Amino acid sequence: MSTLTEVASGYQTRHTLPLRVELVRQLKRRRTLVMGAVLFLLPFVLAIAFAIGTPHDRGGRITLMDTATASGANFAAVNLFVSVGFLLVIPVALFCGDTVASEASWSSLRYLLAAPVPRARLLWSKLAVALGLSLGAMVLLPVVALAVGTAAYGWGPLQIPTGGALDTGTAAQRLVVVVAYVFVSQLVTAGLAFWLSTKTDAPLGAVGGAVGLTIVGNVLDAVTALGHWRDFLPAHWQFAWADAVQPHAEWSGMIQGAALSVSYALVLFALAFRGFARKDIVS
Repeated sequence: MSTLTEVASGYQTRHTLPLRVELVRQLKRRRTLVMGAVLFLLPFVLAIAFAIGTPHDRGGRITLMDTATASGANFAAVNLFVSVGFLLVIPVALFCGDTVASEASWSSLRYLLAAPVPRARLLWSKLAVALGLSLGAMVLLPVVALAVGTAAYGWGPLQIPTGGALDTGTAAQRLVVVVAYVFVSQLVTAGLAFWLSTKTDAPLGAVGGAVGLTIVGNVLDAVTALGHWRDFLPAHWQFAWADAVQPHAEWSGMIQGAALSVSYALVLFALAFRGFARKDIVS
């Protein structure tokens, strides 16, 4: 009896399900390794594509893709440009949508809560690790692309399609800003996937639902007839980071996009915590 009392008196919720333990568990999972491999290999695939491809005549108009081989910084920017619309959505939806639903599908969720791990603590741990892995995925791609681009095309200034260039120091700083903005802009997908993960026992449903709704947002943003209503779509601001890689950076678009994304994400995270606190855990 005294032993039980000592254990109960020493129980502290903050010591349950440590972030380190959850991080190690998620890093060892196959989907994490596969996603990391895909993002790691993408710059090599693009470098090969540029090596064997031939320039396309655009009638004198130069785009960011045309400057990909100008320097390592340009190559990193192009990798981000081709990935933001869809590819980087997948790891965010995967890490955030799979995290709780997978435990339910394995019938291990109720055992975690019986450990006892408070429900809020469990969600905070899983959300923090999922967001950390999402950020890691977004950092991995440009870092590898910068290394591959520098090896293939040399270290130099970032050439801007509209004219001018950013020196290497400024270009590196702007790329950090771009990665940070891309991460913030994906918080909507993270919030949606995480909320769905607390509502279903099927990980694929949570991940697929988040990716599907993100695609719907992109489609709606392409409907110009919606006019100013598109300003309320997170997809409308996903390429606002391009304003940061200009001789004179413009921040208004990124501020609006970040504010919208954070607002939606906070609502979705709050719904996830509120719903999970009242949910009957049967698996």
